[in-house]
Amino acid sequence: MEFGRKNIKRNQIQEVWQSYCRPFFLSIIYPHFCSLLMKNLASLSTLLGAPKKVAIVTHFKPDADALGSSLGLAGYLKKKGHEVNVVTPSDYPDFLAWMPGAETVTALSKKSKEPEIRATEIFNRADLIFCLDFSSLGRIHELGEVVRKASATKVLIDHHLEPEDFAEYVKWDVKSASTAQLIVELINELGDQALIDEPIATCLYAGLMTDTGGFRHNNTTAREFKVAEELTSLGANPSHIARLIYDTNSLGRLRLTGYVLSQKLVVLPEYRTAYMTLSQEELRQFDVQTGDTEGLVNYGLSIKGVQLSILMYDRGEEIKISFRSLGDFSVNDLARKYFEGGGHKNASGGSSKQSLQDTLKRFLDILPEFKEKLINNS
Repeated sequence: MEFGRKNIKRNQIQEVWQSYCRPFFLSIIYPHFCSLLMKNLASLSTLLGAPKKVAIVTHFKPDADALGSSLGLAGYLKKKGHEVNVVTPSDYPDFLAWMPGAETVTALSKKSKEPEIRATEIFNRADLIFCLDFSSLGRIHELGEVVRKASATKVLIDHHLEPEDFAEYVKWDVKSASTAQLIVELINELGDQALIDEPIATCLYAGLMTDTGGFRHNNTTAREFKVAEELTSLGANPSHIARLIYDTNSLGRLRLTGYVLSQKLVVLPEYRTAYMTLSQEELRQFDVQTGDTEGLVNYGLSIKGVQLSILMYDRGEEIKISFRSLGDFSVNDLARKYFEGGGHKNASGGSSKQSLQDTLKRFLDILPEFKEKLINNS
């Protein structure tokens, strides 16, 4: 095959990349590249050896791993004598507000421009910017260009697929179940385990617990249990943290769950697929707050025989889509190809600028393309 521009169509190039180049790059070249970067640990340690102005930012609509890893790292860096500010591109779920340090977070809001102005000042003043739990600056929305243009040294710590190349230091591992455990490992590599106290351990354990689905997802290995054991020995209380996250709900959130399962869950046995949709009107009906839809998509996978589950809901400015799968079926590939998203092999997100109805139609139209993979998936 000639790789001349005139002889290869774009979709052929994408096919070659997806089938041959990308797996080789992700499994061999990039991990080696990141390993080499973090061999500059001595250099990073030197940077952290003197007080710095440090900014920590995580992704839009942060979950427990995003917020927990950010607050855990912030607690550690404060103990090292740094001035630390945590910034989130949006609000975060109320059921995470108990996390130690959450009250200090600068969270952007549609209600006021003040947090955005403050966040920009934080990044522009920073000596170091830690980017946690996202692989592309687009995931922090309008803050992406602010971070990109900031003169600060950037450190990326993440476990999502296909990271963007924008940071001087990278700790990236798709085999890690959570960013929180990468923070634990980094602190240990820097020789500072003694600085992990109960509040830090609590935040990091929350991130690890949720990104493994309570240690039930197939990303849970001996490595995750070892980190959990370490954090527990350092003060994290597993049952208390689990109750705060999994067993603390608003009445509206519980009623929303009941409504979705009884009225909105659709199963397509011929595709081993389940999907759910929520309109703006339905979200208003249940006074849905940030985090209230979290976990709904997983119910589809609990149905016997279902291999793919999708939740779509209308945010107004866009349709947000959550993808979950079992086995070898990659929702990351599906989300990247059709819905401007991505993430993990079995858990990804996406979005659409079309209406909810048109987005659902598009999904149903492309579903036959994946029928054989879904039927044979195990």
